[in-house]
Amino acid sequence: MDTPASTPGDSPTSAAALAVAAPDGTLTGWSTGAEQLLGYSAGQAVGRLAAALLASPLPPGVRERCDRQEDWTGRVVLRHLDGSAVGCRLRARPLPTGDGRTGWLLEGVRVREGVDRDTDPLLCWSFDQSPFALAICDSEGRFLRVNEPMSKQLAAPERDLRGLRITEHMPDPAFLAPERAVDRVLRTGEPEHIENYVKVPGEPQAHAWLIHFTPLKDSLGLVRGVQLAALDFSEQYTARERLALLDEASRRIGSSLDVTRTAQELADVAVPALADFVSVDLLDAVLHGDEPPPVPIDEALPLRRAAVRPETMAVVTVGELSRFPDFSPVVRCLATGRGAVHQVGEPEITWWLAHDPDRTTWASRHGPRSLMVVPLRGRGTNLGVVVFARLGPSAVPYTQDDLQIAEELAARAAVCLDNARRYTREHTATLALQHSLLPQGMPEQAAVDVASRYLPADSKAGVGGDWFDVIPLSGARVALVVGDVVGHGIHASAAMGRLRTAVRALADVDLAPDELLAHLDDLVVRLRSGPESEAEASFSELGATCLYAVYDPISRKCSLASAGHLWPALVTPDGRVEFLELPTGPPLGLGGLPFESVERELPEGSLLTLYTDGLLEARHRDVGAGLHALRTALADAAPSLETTCDRVLDALLAGRPADDVALLIARTRALDCGHVAVWDLPTDPAFVAEARAKATAQLHVWGLDDLAYVTELVVSELVTNAIRYAAAPVQLRLIKERTLICEVSDASSTAPHLRRARIFDEGGRGLMLVAQLTERWGMRHTGAGKTIWAEQPLPV
Repeated sequence: MDTPASTPGDSPTSAAALAVAAPDGTLTGWSTGAEQLLGYSAGQAVGRLAAALLASPLPPGVRERCDRQEDWTGRVVLRHLDGSAVGCRLRARPLPTGDGRTGWLLEGVRVREGVDRDTDPLLCWSFDQSPFALAICDSEGRFLRVNEPMSKQLAAPERDLRGLRITEHMPDPAFLAPERAVDRVLRTGEPEHIENYVKVPGEPQAHAWLIHFTPLKDSLGLVRGVQLAALDFSEQYTARERLALLDEASRRIGSSLDVTRTAQELADVAVPALADFVSVDLLDAVLHGDEPPPVPIDEALPLRRAAVRPETMAVVTVGELSRFPDFSPVVRCLATGRGAVHQVGEPEITWWLAHDPDRTTWASRHGPRSLMVVPLRGRGTNLGVVVFARLGPSAVPYTQDDLQIAEELAARAAVCLDNARRYTREHTATLALQHSLLPQGMPEQAAVDVASRYLPADSKAGVGGDWFDVIPLSGARVALVVGDVVGHGIHASAAMGRLRTAVRALADVDLAPDELLAHLDDLVVRLRSGPESEAEASFSELGATCLYAVYDPISRKCSLASAGHLWPALVTPDGRVEFLELPTGPPLGLGGLPFESVERELPEGSLLTLYTDGLLEARHRDVGAGLHALRTALADAAPSLETTCDRVLDALLAGRPADDVALLIARTRALDCGHVAVWDLPTDPAFVAEARAKATAQLHVWGLDDLAYVTELVVSELVTNAIRYAAAPVQLRLIKERTLICEVSDASSTAPHLRRARIFDEGGRGLMLVAQLTERWGMRHTGAGKTIWAEQPLPV
């Protein structure tokens, strides 16, 4: 039962002793080790009360723990057989007896007072002369031994520390961590190590400490104490924190291409790791994406506050402009391109604060102790300046090492800021290009009332290639177009401009919707495969969708065709909302596949809504949910089209869209018989005079007698050509809306053309006269032949 052991408690130890006590305290078991410890043989000890062996009272609280049948370990003084006192570390553990009562197993190890320096001098020298700060705590976490380096760090001799817990000597909350570590090691018996950045009493400023906690166990494996070994690794800690700060900066700074946000990310990274307060001030040109001008060294400099942390400490808030005197460290820093460390109290800083009202107010409120002023230079360009400050009288002053970290941080941020500046310039130019390519105003026409909206994508995606258009056509008709070019950026905008121009050119030829999309598809195929595609990536990968609709206010029929585009929404005058089902053709650029038109008669006052997918798709919903939201918004359409557009955008877009959004809403009109006159004519030249007479009479009804002369010439020429060169049936139609339109239709598909008649030619001058006397004229093919038309402006 006896096991020799040693313990690093207060001193070297002797062999362990074991004894068993009954529930009433009578000894019932006695080991050889116990006999060696106290001199009593088993026969002499068994039957005695265990309390009779105590040479001094038990420590306070022990009897209460025993009454609760709890383990207890501590120091006691026992009486030897020869009457001498024996110091002992005793552990008492409950021992069930089987009859419902509890006895005790007693384990004791002799502890000599003091250290036996003669018997084991090397151990003492190793502890005392170690260059590392060492300490030994007992089973209650109190100091037993402290070597000289530890005494210096704790600013107290060993005799003053013995018997104290760590926080009893150093009540600062920062020392709770090592004290708790001692308690855990005593409880678990497992070694630990922690890192703690604290100011110990023996040092003028905080240091980084690596502290090892080693359990000290006896031969029975019982933890008798804990050894502390503390190592100052401030240099390694500073280097590690510096790398961690720069790593965090590389991850957090530059997450967007927004100048202000990038500046704020710089301030957020620096506080509190490097400063208590940080401000970032930029040249105004940087915020607008322009190239900053050179910074004069002898002039006051206006800078715009781009970021600050914490905001509650700022006197100049974000977005405000402040002027720095020419003698200030800020101007000198920008002019020379070199950062500097300043301590408050230096003559230069005192002079600056005294003559700069904004900085004077700030300094009086927050009491800075040390400053760093660092330039922001990206690719050789001055962008602005960042000021780091440590506040309060206890703050550690900045050093050149801190300046080096700040300059590295600023250099990384400056590259990101310059990227954001360049992007701002390109984004502004792209947005201006796209807006210039979109309709600048709605053209005059009598077929529909229209309202539109265009929202560019957020800055991450960049400007896209969505567009819309309203194109007046002959015969008082109108074309409504919406399209979406794949991709974002200036190439998408340029491609959109080409497609929009092509659509307007094809619309001027008066092609049917399906034919127009077929021609547009051929154009995209040629752009992708032509020589331009090798020089411009936008055309080598060009793809687009398009919806083209033509509405005739006379017949109230709308003809639509789609090239991979979303179906339009129709709201009838009774408030019913439906999506017009179209035979959706392939997106533009695939080539060789047909398109198909659908014709639908629309009641007067119907709303036709065309849009791009950016209106429906969002980060939190799919297209199906977007269509449902659009249906709901259109069901509550307002009388004003502008209000309806706003309601639709508010209902479907929570903020800045992830993709471009184009929205076009048209309310249909109808031209009744009071604005249209139609005559079917026989193919007999004798009826040309009758046609002129009918037209003149109708003009008199409309009060347009001033246009009678030119109209007679136009009717005479167009009807004569139809009767002479074309086929029946021949029809004459006059339309009065914003202009007077004269149309002659026939069954021939042969297109007339202008030609210059020679001096002795008898014919060939008719169309030339029509072109000269009217505002514009043209021809469109129909399903039954063709229509020649000419327009005259109405008299004011």
